Amino acid sequence: MKVNALMLAVAVLAVGTAGQAQAAGCLKGAVVGGVGGHFVGKGHTVVGAAGGCLVGHHMASKKAKEDAAVQAQTQPAAQAPKSPQ
Repeated sequence: MKVNALMLAVAVLAVGTAGQAQAAGCLKGAVVGGVGGHFVGKGHTVVGAAGGCLVGHHMASKKAKEDAAVQAQTQPAAQAPKSPQ
């Protein structure tokens, strides 16, 4: 009974925060973590999915920052002002 109540609480929290969070990387990580948790043993699927979501979101955020830094470095060189002649 406690497990069912815990699962319900996790599901309600997940649905409640789903509209607020950006899912960048979360869905892919949740799928991978859920599958991994399923193979680990009974009851670990949800924990694996939650952990995978956190890791996936972290990695996507890290990649977005790296891409923005690369773009910021290349953009000023491409838009250099022309010298008057």
